[in-house]
Amino acid sequence: MRLERYYATLQDRLRSRGLMRTDLAPPDAPVTPASLVRDFEWIALYDEYAISGGNFIARATPSTLRRWNKPVRISLLFDDRIPKATRDKDRANVVAYARRLSQLTGVPISVTEKNPNFHVMFLYHDRQKTIGPELLRRIPDLSPIVVREIENTPRNTYCVTYAFADRNNGSAYDTAVILIKAEHPDLMRLSCIHEEMAQAMGLANDSPDARPSIFNDDEEFALLTRHDEMLLRMLYDKRLKIGMTLDQARAVLPAIARDVMKGSS
Repeated sequence: MRLERYYATLQDRLRSRGLMRTDLAPPDAPVTPASLVRDFEWIALYDEYAISGGNFIARATPSTLRRWNKPVRISLLFDDRIPKATRDKDRANVVAYARRLSQLTGVPISVTEKNPNFHVMFLYHDRQKTIGPELLRRIPDLSPIVVREIENTPRNTYCVTYAFADRNNGSAYDTAVILIKAEHPDLMRLSCIHEEMAQAMGLANDSPDARPSIFNDDEEFALLTRHDEMLLRMLYDKRLKIGMTLDQARAVLPAIARDVMKGSS
């Protein structure tokens, strides 16, 4: 109950400051092709974390273009103590958002327990601390570093994503795991669904300049915006190839940004 009160108070405080907005295309945050290119470069072609000394540390690191090139099959794991009505709402939100992500990316995405490769967990803190064996049963080759990080995710990390590449193609995703704290109130839960699932599709980093966007740690926007939809369309544009570096992608990004803006107008 203490964590539930903490997150409820936090959500109220953020909203009282005009944060956690839910508008799709706010007029006070215009988007241009140039800003889309800038944000895409930082969000899609850098990693948010690096491994140092066996631990994840927050450090933006140049990466390559990563995305899925196979169907995404989402499995949901709920803490047994989550009320059925809440579980039903979470499931409906994930199903609806998966459909939206599929439309934006062209990747087939379904919610199923048949051979899942994208695991979304809604866990209370004490279950989170002991989830390791269950995680390894579902993803046998999961790194012990990732298991430890998930079990020890701190209070001020509201939710977290880990996406992993196919061993035969170091930039093509084939597995993802997401932790969402079950103590969150409704909007924070939905915000976690939006941000973490979109990040697991390949928008792995955050940027302090991205606006209007959920890929910004300032918490101004709670839900996927039109700007973010365009970033996803750019990521899965056929002119970009899995494994591209920033230098290789730069030549085509301005044209792609202009095209997705025209298609979203």
